[in-house]
Amino acid sequence: MNVALDTTATYTSRAGAARYIRGLQRGFRELNEPRFRFTPIAWEVENFEFRQPSRTLKTFFRELVWAPFAAPGRIHHSAANLFHSPSNWFINPPAGLPHVITLLDLALIRYPERYRPWLRHMGRRRLRNLSKADRIITISEFTANEAMELLDLPAEKITPIHLGNDFAHVSVADDKRPDELPEKPFFLFVGSLEPGKNLQLIREAYECSNHEIPSLAIAGARWAGVANEGRPPDNWHYLGHVSDAELAWLYRNAIALVFPSKYEGFGFPLLEAMGLGCPTVASKVASLPEIGGDATMWTDATPEAYSDALKELSSSPKLRKQMAETGLKQANQFSWHRCAQETLEVYRSVL
Repeated sequence: MNVALDTTATYTSRAGAARYIRGLQRGFRELNEPRFRFTPIAWEVENFEFRQPSRTLKTFFRELVWAPFAAPGRIHHSAANLFHSPSNWFINPPAGLPHVITLLDLALIRYPERYRPWLRHMGRRRLRNLSKADRIITISEFTANEAMELLDLPAEKITPIHLGNDFAHVSVADDKRPDELPEKPFFLFVGSLEPGKNLQLIREAYECSNHEIPSLAIAGARWAGVANEGRPPDNWHYLGHVSDAELAWLYRNAIALVFPSKYEGFGFPLLEAMGLGCPTVASKVASLPEIGGDATMWTDATPEAYSDALKELSSSPKLRKQMAETGLKQANQFSWHRCAQETLEVYRSVL
């Protein structure tokens, strides 16, 4: 069986969608299932920078020319038996070809203000087409329930499959300390710095802490629109985009990951941190309770609650050790091998 796999997101994003596709491909390689082979489908032109007009021109060509006209032909010539769109709906497969779609989340409906007008327009159009798919994979039970509630999709068409952990087998020897990092101890925030990740809540927690919380290292790209939220606390350090080797070092050496996100379809940073023995602090929202389980310190989404949680963690090595051990056990429940195995079962059911 030949599966055509849309890998477009690996050329346009460094965020969760790209990690999912690379992790799924790694899982398929580990399984080495002889009855399946995979053909990547993508316009192989990187578009990571937000410089205009370059990004807009590339986006328009990819979505208005390549996707509707070139991509279906490439899928047809690959002699595919099935097409998988692992990053929501993007390419229309040839007529009659079985189609599996992964729905990452429904933030577009819950938080439309987080998206540019073009993304809102195209995203809504794609969501309307979801019912045409033969099967829909969601990356959490939470997103499966939202798909049934908000899109009226039937339960029998949806299969939740948890993702894996890119850092599950990362060796300490491969870690790299970031150049611009404060002395320990420090807390860690990981994520794109758009408002939905709720960095503002951590700012307010620091402001009400009376200078009792250690410094914060922030790993993530600083998007347009979040540069004007005011002067950060003096002990905050923006590291920008970091490599996986640097991120692994940060997870292993931080007091804890602080992850106050308002909405997640999965929550990669929570899993990555636990897998490297880093305690985690978050609020019970969206999919995060599925990922963090009993290993995460759950706290109300208020500045006072986060301030108290960070003070407690910074002053208790015993608590941190206990949370690190529990987190490792929780993280071991997730793997790309398992994700790939369950995805192949979906393919088999469709075929």
